[in-house]
Amino acid sequence: MGLLDDAKRVAAKFEYPAEDVNIGVKEFIRQMDEGLQESGKSMNQIPTYVTSVPNGTEKGVYLAVDLGGTNFRVCSIKLNGDTTFALTQSKIAIPRELMVAKTSKELFSFLAKQIESFLKTHHNDHFEEHHRRRQDGEEMTDGHFFQLGFTFSFPVHQIGINKGHLIRWTKGFDISDAIGKDVCHLLQSEIDALHLPVKVAALVNDTVGTLMARSYTSPGKTGTLLGAIFGTGTNGAYVEELEKITKLKKMEEGGDFDSSTGNMIVNTEWGSFDNEMSVLPNTPYDISLDQESNNPGIQMFEKRVSGMFLGEILRRAILDMIKDGKTELFRDESSGTNDMHSTCTIADDSPLYKQWGIDTSFLSTAHEDHSAGHHITRQALNRELGVDAASSEDAEAIKILVEAIGKRSARLSAVAIGAVIISTGNLTLTAGDAVAEEEKEILEEEVVDIGVDGSLVEFYPGFEEYIREALREIEGIGEKGEKRIRIGIAKDGSGVGAALIALVAGGREGSR
Repeated sequence: MGLLDDAKRVAAKFEYPAEDVNIGVKEFIRQMDEGLQESGKSMNQIPTYVTSVPNGTEKGVYLAVDLGGTNFRVCSIKLNGDTTFALTQSKIAIPRELMVAKTSKELFSFLAKQIESFLKTHHNDHFEEHHRRRQDGEEMTDGHFFQLGFTFSFPVHQIGINKGHLIRWTKGFDISDAIGKDVCHLLQSEIDALHLPVKVAALVNDTVGTLMARSYTSPGKTGTLLGAIFGTGTNGAYVEELEKITKLKKMEEGGDFDSSTGNMIVNTEWGSFDNEMSVLPNTPYDISLDQESNNPGIQMFEKRVSGMFLGEILRRAILDMIKDGKTELFRDESSGTNDMHSTCTIADDSPLYKQWGIDTSFLSTAHEDHSAGHHITRQALNRELGVDAASSEDAEAIKILVEAIGKRSARLSAVAIGAVIISTGNLTLTAGDAVAEEEKEILEEEVVDIGVDGSLVEFYPGFEEYIREALREIEGIGEKGEKRIRIGIAKDGSGVGAALIALVAGGREGSR
């Protein structure tokens, strides 16, 4: 068996046919429904208390802050009321000592001081006017305060639109006295200590923000149904009917919300879909990756879809071929069998031998390489992985593996998107549909709008088309339904999206 045949044999392990896609969709819908009824299930289906989406006509100036890792970002967003906005922002690194401070007050005091500095720089007139009113003892109304959306990218138990108790820290943070406390209250207390004209109006998940940002910038007659992230991680948030979120009635600490819309955005946390591995595809490379990860048995869907893991899956597949001893990958009998007129060698310290040694950007490079003899991939193998004098056949074998891994990721992504669309009934045919289909055109009223963000969906070659190919294979969507699905990039859910959630939380009236 030749090298390319060997590569195709390994690539076949990643095949995810239409039959399995449909089985996945049915199970995804089942786990969605289960999560709407009870807490603590595989798919958390977290109520966000956000009950409406923007339509592009909203106006006002709002603040957003984003604590997502080692940086803290402060933004002000001016919504122009015509689907456009202007954003001003600053970013500062979190000092390492504050990430492991003895008290939460130290960290949140630092955050509040960054907000104060931002206001003095970019909104000084309003800042000074607020202090004058305060000194003169004038009565303050909500209109005198900036409404702020707080993107807090750590696990929280959200119990209201601006209330959420920290479950645990991740990403290098470890401040024990913050566990179990309301993070919005912690920030508001430090803002109030500085007498700033700011109210923490909403606790924001960046995936929910993606949905809101898309709905504002690309409003349709039906509104945006789903915001989804396919990047380093993956998650989705969608508009659900309130009556289907039956666990809301059972939640002891459930916060108030506006029920007049009949809807609420639900944060699926779909990275944990099918942790039980009842329907997800599995290969020896997925199994070993999971066993050696820092959270075995958790986030099983994400470990097959997101950019954080695709490079590691590829690395394990390559190593398997190298160690097989029966394949010719990166192995030449002599320089005469290599079109580089040299023998291929792998550096002893090659990232191929290190966990997480291959970045997903390498997959993008190899996937879209149409150069003669796969010259670009061979350069990347040398530069990034320490593989010297790889042959054109070596590079083609790598491309076969890359395409299989990337395609499976996209087809799994389609399972999530398709399940949400079918579950919410957004493709139910009406009389208007029949006319549109007859005339082979899609009416604006019948468009199902999906907002997406993340490096995979934005930059990975052919990712959306792979998704669409799988959507066409899903029972209940098909070719006609797939044409009605509009997928568009929605940038900056943690900034613009957070501001829009603050707007909704504040009753849709323009903030100062």
